[in-house]
Amino acid sequence: MIEERVQADIGFIGGSGTFSLDFPEALKDPGTEVLARDVVFATPWGPSAPLILFRTGDPPRRVLAAKMHGRIPGVSWGESSQRLFHAFMQAKVRKIIAEGGVGSVNHLLDPRDIVVVTDYIDFSMRRDVGLQEGYLSIMRQPICPSLHKTLVETARETPLGRVFDRGVYLVTDGRHFESVAEVNMFRQWGADVVGQTLCPEVYLAREMGACYAGIYLVVNYGEGVVKPWEHRELKEIFFEDAPAFGRIVLKALGRVSFDEDCGCATLRKPTLLRPENIGKYYKPRIEGS
Repeated sequence: MIEERVQADIGFIGGSGTFSLDFPEALKDPGTEVLARDVVFATPWGPSAPLILFRTGDPPRRVLAAKMHGRIPGVSWGESSQRLFHAFMQAKVRKIIAEGGVGSVNHLLDPRDIVVVTDYIDFSMRRDVGLQEGYLSIMRQPICPSLHKTLVETARETPLGRVFDRGVYLVTDGRHFESVAEVNMFRQWGADVVGQTLCPEVYLAREMGACYAGIYLVVNYGEGVVKPWEHRELKEIFFEDAPAFGRIVLKALGRVSFDEDCGCATLRKPTLLRPENIGKYYKPRIEGS
């Protein structure tokens, strides 16, 4: 159903860590209630992916949730993200939490470790993916410190693997895994994990004025890191560990704070590159004047 009246406090972007679950129902949390399914928003690029609206936590937070980053068959990743974030914008979402599976670049990280990243390097080729042209996005603090704190504290209460409270996420286009030489280069750049989704999501969140943070489950060693990764272990993590990871995410969604002054809202400025500003302050010298 096309729905433009739905409002939510939080946007949740599900990824490979919860894709095998019927999230959130499969977790059977007594404090969580699904309010609507197959919620679709009209956007300038076409309809959004079907979303789920639920509430969780005490006091209740209304969450608008997407599966697998809002991907739509036959639509590019970048445009799918535009449609999803435009839906979040229409729903007046203020906070956005994402999750996903990542590969390790840092040799200290093992499968099933959890990393709540603090920065990123964008090695993707997705360009011109935006919502509107009226803002200048400042990326000195890409991850909301308040959401980051909530994710770290919740993950440490419900351990699945070791929890790391900082890290750099290197973004590639995929869908293939990276080569040994690429992973070595990423490590030299200072990356800790590699994945495909943090960008453009972090840009779109900043552009719409929302806070953004992500929690990521290491699902494989990067090529050339420690040892060759095993398809069997990857499958086990995706299907057998999903409920434990999903419970961490759901509990964190129910704890999101709206009162802390995180500073994210100050990192979006009106653009100066407007037609009315062209030539406003520069007055060329006219010969003979």
